[in-house]
Amino acid sequence: MIEKPSLTENPTSSSEYHYESQKVEEFEKSSAPSYRSDNLIEEEENHIQEGTHRGLDARHIQMISLGGAIGTGLFLNSGGNIAEAGPAGALIAYCVVGFMVYCIMTCLGEMATFMPVSGSFNHYATRFVEPSLGFALGWNYWFSSVTIATELAAAATIIKFWKEVLPDAAWSTIFLVIIVAVNFLSVRIYGELEYWFAMIKIVIVIVFIIVAILVTAGAVGGSTIGFSYWNTPGAFNNGAVGTVSVLLSAGFSFQGTEVVGITAGEAKNPTKTVPRAIRNTFWRIIIFYICTILLIGMCIPYDNPDLQNPDGGPGTASFTLVFKLAGIEAGAHVINAIVLTSVLSACNSSMYTTSRTLMGLARDNNAPAFLGRVNKFGAPFWAVVFSSVVGFACVFVSIYSAEQAFVWFLSITAVSGFISWAGIAGVHIRFRRAYVRQGRSIADLPYKAMGYPFSGLFATILCILIILGQGYSAFTPEFDAVTFCTNYIGIIPFFLCYVGHKIYTRGKVIPLEEVDFETGRVTRFDIEKDNEVDAEIPRWKRIVAWII
Repeated sequence: MIEKPSLTENPTSSSEYHYESQKVEEFEKSSAPSYRSDNLIEEEENHIQEGTHRGLDARHIQMISLGGAIGTGLFLNSGGNIAEAGPAGALIAYCVVGFMVYCIMTCLGEMATFMPVSGSFNHYATRFVEPSLGFALGWNYWFSSVTIATELAAAATIIKFWKEVLPDAAWSTIFLVIIVAVNFLSVRIYGELEYWFAMIKIVIVIVFIIVAILVTAGAVGGSTIGFSYWNTPGAFNNGAVGTVSVLLSAGFSFQGTEVVGITAGEAKNPTKTVPRAIRNTFWRIIIFYICTILLIGMCIPYDNPDLQNPDGGPGTASFTLVFKLAGIEAGAHVINAIVLTSVLSACNSSMYTTSRTLMGLARDNNAPAFLGRVNKFGAPFWAVVFSSVVGFACVFVSIYSAEQAFVWFLSITAVSGFISWAGIAGVHIRFRRAYVRQGRSIADLPYKAMGYPFSGLFATILCILIILGQGYSAFTPEFDAVTFCTNYIGIIPFFLCYVGHKIYTRGKVIPLEEVDFETGRVTRFDIEKDNEVDAEIPRWKRIVAWII
């Protein structure tokens, strides 16, 4: 009979967390099939989470998952989407993409709760499909480090709205130093920053929803509007083409929600916090995105020239226009401040995700080993430095009047999010097939994805269609070779990484019977421990966590 270890400990590092369940895990392994290659045995000796700290609470995870979905796409580009497709067309597009994102999140959540590691989906691809796919997905996702440059440059431009005090490069340098410093410290500091950044965005969206309801009801700003603009000028614009084009841009707006899977490796009680964040994200996306798009379409007709936000600034953003209808003239300044916090949050999040992706690649032997080293705070400092140097170098590419080169850099990463999403859903299908093939019970999974396999198939197919369709403008009204190359060049790095790694390693797809489900997974003891910790949380804290 095995003596059950004490459950009173509350470890802060994942290595300690792994060690406490070692006895129970060994017992479980003795009764379960175990197929490991030499590489996976070596990985078990040097656990992928070694040295990292589980410092993210449930409130951090929930806010990070939500904050990743609310950004400049909602504040600055939502009006342009309504102008493009009309209020009904934009609403349909956002509903479809929102459902797709939720499907992807449930697929990722099932794997992340079963095996909570940094690097997440590229590590899962390596483990459940083949190393070449993990290599390609990981480096494809890391290419988003170029967006660090985008956010730094955008932050400097946003500050000019008030007054030009310092050159853009100076502001970019200041912001980069702060963000690098944050990512050198404990992951809890990152979590706190993202928590408050997300809180600011949520508050302004809630205020906007209240103001928009008052405007359309005629309580402020004039007469009752209701759905009159859905009749004149109409509910749709540009027909099916308009709705499809918004489908593409709405997808870009939702990118960032997958960060919850990457944070699973540094989350406390991951079998509880990750599923809860995913479930809450669903209705929050409905409230903060679907309701916002619906209300903007009710308050402003799609043929309003300002709705397209022609200057790309806060002065003609859809939120600002609604605030002006309500008589709030300071709306532009408020929105500019919110956009600034969103940009800094996105930059901070990009630094976190790219550095953890590099660490995961290094510990999967898909990147130089030194990138997997962590400091005493559990931060992969070399991976942070590498990501920041590459990202900031792109800032100076744009400074020296190389705008076209910068556009190409952005095009390379533009579709990386959709490739990652398609990879997550596809890998999950493979994960479940191998899990069942080895005779394991689905009931033993800490969290189960919605509607398997249809949710994964729907998300994979739609992501592929979006990747292929996002460059449709290159074909109309006539074919433009430069536009075609610019739109589709982002697909090339993924295939180059995959084919190059495949040729170099001569790797093969892992047979379903040989997929390793033991190394780094949670055990029954881990689940019981998470349940006990969760049960000790006061009810009022649970209610607050459910609300915010």
